[in-house]
Amino acid sequence: MLAGEKGSGKALGVGEGKITNPGSGCIIDLQKSSYIYPGLINTHDHLQGNYRPAVGPKPGEFYLTWLPWDNDLKASETFRERSMLSKAELYQLSGYKCLFSGVTTVNDHFPQKLNADLLPTLPIRAILEYGLAHEASSYDLKWGDGVEVEYKKAVKNNWPFITHLSEGFDEEAMNGIRHLESLNILDNHCLLVHCIGFSDEDIEKAARAGASVSWCGFSNMFMFNVTCKIRKMLKAGINVTIGTDSSATGSANLLEEIRYDRELYRSLYGEDLPAKTLFQMATVNAAKAFWIQDRTGVLEEGKLADLLVIKARHDDPFENLVHAAMEDIELLTLAGTPVYGELRFLDILGGKFPPGYTGITVGNRPMFVKGDPAGLYKTVRKKVGFKKVLDFLPFELDGE
Repeated sequence: MLAGEKGSGKALGVGEGKITNPGSGCIIDLQKSSYIYPGLINTHDHLQGNYRPAVGPKPGEFYLTWLPWDNDLKASETFRERSMLSKAELYQLSGYKCLFSGVTTVNDHFPQKLNADLLPTLPIRAILEYGLAHEASSYDLKWGDGVEVEYKKAVKNNWPFITHLSEGFDEEAMNGIRHLESLNILDNHCLLVHCIGFSDEDIEKAARAGASVSWCGFSNMFMFNVTCKIRKMLKAGINVTIGTDSSATGSANLLEEIRYDRELYRSLYGEDLPAKTLFQMATVNAAKAFWIQDRTGVLEEGKLADLLVIKARHDDPFENLVHAAMEDIELLTLAGTPVYGELRFLDILGGKFPPGYTGITVGNRPMFVKGDPAGLYKTVRKKVGFKKVLDFLPFELDGE
């Protein structure tokens, strides 16, 4: 049980991996100095691509579509270095990118044929229940079993159908919604990523269909110097979520993305994007987009106990989340099991490090974590041959 949510004194019970009414058992008193949130949900990432530095256009230039970027990536030093690591190592790095930013659920935008063996090994949850296309256009990389087959699979199973759409400004990219309509693929199963080429009519069509959008503001601005018409999307009632994209173009992690997107909104429109709206994008909206709102996304009895405890530095809980850094995270649980936290929470794990957990230091605090991210970091540095810094890992190695 976690007790003492700041400002309320409320308690949450956890039993059999789900949120329950408070009862007997291990009691952790937060002393009204922390906030408890649902674990965050990142609706767009490419887990094989999380490596630094980011790769983008030449100074003063921007891309028209994603394809020139892909060519630049594969000719880059980042790609050369990344290729020294195994696929399994890259996926583990991505798992920790999520974990250290409070993310308990993520989508890896690759076909299950490429990731099904790796996703269950991660320290957080990467969903396997989705249909996908790379991009529903002639640029499509033919992932999965084909756009129409993947969509029908999603509908049959009550899964999301996830695709990049309108990621650019040539004629093909600008016709993304019309292409989906021609295939009879536009409804509330659709999670559409980027959508920077959407017209006002496209926004209205997506809203009427009940489609969701994954907003990746940092990656959009880095590659194209423009993002989607986010204010119009919100006013139209579209279910907007937040994605990081991979760190090859995107932000370091979801906490950084949330802060960036708020500042981007302010710069674009001269008005504030409420912190509560951003919180909803990264929790309940994202759960709805993934078709898992019956399992997670809110702190309700019967939902999975995906819990994020953050140090209270602001009186408003939503502002506290928007301003939170990796160093502010005190505990993260996945279906009731702690996967990362301060040592004071070890009582939940029986008072000691169980097998499969290690210790690291983050922000001068000794922490426990599932797996061995320090050993992984050492492996990365050994393979690339120098002291590589990855900004989504918030710790330094002992003795370095």
